[in-house]
Amino acid sequence: MQRRRVGSSGLEVSRIGLGTLTWGADTDLEAATAQLTAFVDAGGSLVETADGYGDGLAQETLAAVLAASVPREYVVIAGRASLPGGPLGDGAARGALLSGLDATLKRLGVDHLDLWQLPAWDATVPVEETLSAVQVAVLAGKVRYAGLVAPRGWQLATVAERGRTLGPLTVPVSAQVEYSLLARDVEAELVPAAVHHGVGLLAWAPLGRGVLTGKYADGTPADSRGASPTLAPYVEARRTERSTRIVQAVLTAADGLGTSPLAVALAWVRDLPGVASAVVGARDAAQLAASMATEAVTLPAEIRAALDDVSGPIT
Repeated sequence: MQRRRVGSSGLEVSRIGLGTLTWGADTDLEAATAQLTAFVDAGGSLVETADGYGDGLAQETLAAVLAASVPREYVVIAGRASLPGGPLGDGAARGALLSGLDATLKRLGVDHLDLWQLPAWDATVPVEETLSAVQVAVLAGKVRYAGLVAPRGWQLATVAERGRTLGPLTVPVSAQVEYSLLARDVEAELVPAAVHHGVGLLAWAPLGRGVLTGKYADGTPADSRGASPTLAPYVEARRTERSTRIVQAVLTAADGLGTSPLAVALAWVRDLPGVASAVVGARDAAQLAASMATEAVTLPAEIRAALDDVSGPIT
């Protein structure tokens, strides 16, 4: 699997990343172990997690896999910080962030995160205070790089400029955002801002929360996320009349190229300007293998143009 630099930083990640949203819940330890083992064997490195996934179950599951099956040094762990309240403050306050980081490291059983992904914006806390938490964490060896989660264009620009003022350790290198043929609103402001400031994009839900695979074209499969009591609303939000038209275009493209709808949708996102990695989730190793097989797929210019036209960014 090819690797890319994240923005203008020295951090390298696999251009397909592995998400752990369902680990510990819909994905048990055995399935998670099979996924991460296959992912690393194929050259994958980026593993995305968050303390809010399953109230910590995802990170506990990842910790168990790393302890028993996959060496820590084989993966790049991107840990997303949440915004819990506590005695040291709320949201992006320095005390809250550093306390949450310590809890994450303990839960994962590791001494550092390769990429610490922070809340994009907290209007109640000065940006300088949030960035000072990054500086403290990097200097303490607990974090290698920092990024943002779902920022708006002006927020990313503000944080990047303030970071440069405070010093290179605090400049964000990444922005994790939802980006797919069904979710192109980030193209209006965020993508140009990221490219301008040398910030790499980590595209989550590149398959339109599973809708772009075509699996929901004729209903809701019993073993899909759309049938899960907890994830059904998440999937349903992408099942619209507009998405039906886009899915049909993806199916047509896949048929013409002799590949899968999944491969078409994933390759479209993966090769967009500024995207460092497209982060996918999977129910099992077989489903993950389908995503990794996309490594060999490159969309012809005319197919990409047709998909661009039918999906059209929402502004």
